[in-house]
Amino acid sequence: MEENKVSFYELNWDTEFFGVTSAKAILYKPLTLNEWDELKISFKDYQFISIENRNSEPSNAQMIGKDTSAFLADVNIQFVKKVEGLHDIPKNISVHQSLTRNNQVMDIADFQFSKFTEDLQLASRGGDQVYHQWLINSFGKQNKFYALSKDENGNINGFLLHSYSDNACVIELIAVSQNVGKSGIGTSLFKAVEIKAHQRGCDEIRVGTQVRNMGAINFYYKCGCKQSGCHQVYHLWNL
Repeated sequence: MEENKVSFYELNWDTEFFGVTSAKAILYKPLTLNEWDELKISFKDYQFISIENRNSEPSNAQMIGKDTSAFLADVNIQFVKKVEGLHDIPKNISVHQSLTRNNQVMDIADFQFSKFTEDLQLASRGGDQVYHQWLINSFGKQNKFYALSKDENGNINGFLLHSYSDNACVIELIAVSQNVGKSGIGTSLFKAVEIKAHQRGCDEIRVGTQVRNMGAINFYYKCGCKQSGCHQVYHLWNL
């Protein structure tokens, strides 16, 4: 296949967590029929395949819908913001590398939108625990960073998990306690991370969210992000 048109690889973590052999295909550009037929051969070796159609390419979407039983599980909106270092870190925010496991962080994590629960096959295999496991796996890791917001009593009321890749800061998960409502905590967390990214010499912040998560989409626009991509995610099951 032409270089950079498609990538296909096993999902070892998913295989272990969900108990089904899992793989992922990423379609970067429109595939020819022969290239698509070649890729489909690889699907037969796995019980679950996630197919990401970058930029929702229509011709790829048509082949997926025509030739497989895959269904559209998610539309992922990608955002990017050029890093600016114009602010001071808010006083209630601190940033930690290799944070030890924190139950207050775990308690705040309540994510309403997830392809892991909206796909009933994944939901029946523990999909509602994926993000909690994501957090657990991030604690104590040198390449994971937490921005934490605390109230006047020292209790954590918001967090932003992020990491760094190439010259970019990648936002992985963000959550604010439901008890505080719209208090600007999310914006403060974002500003703190942007300042830290600027100090590291990063050029941009990247983040993705589901198209149905209008609250998150509006939040990232408010923080100055611009949409950079819109990727369809299909799930194919061979059970």
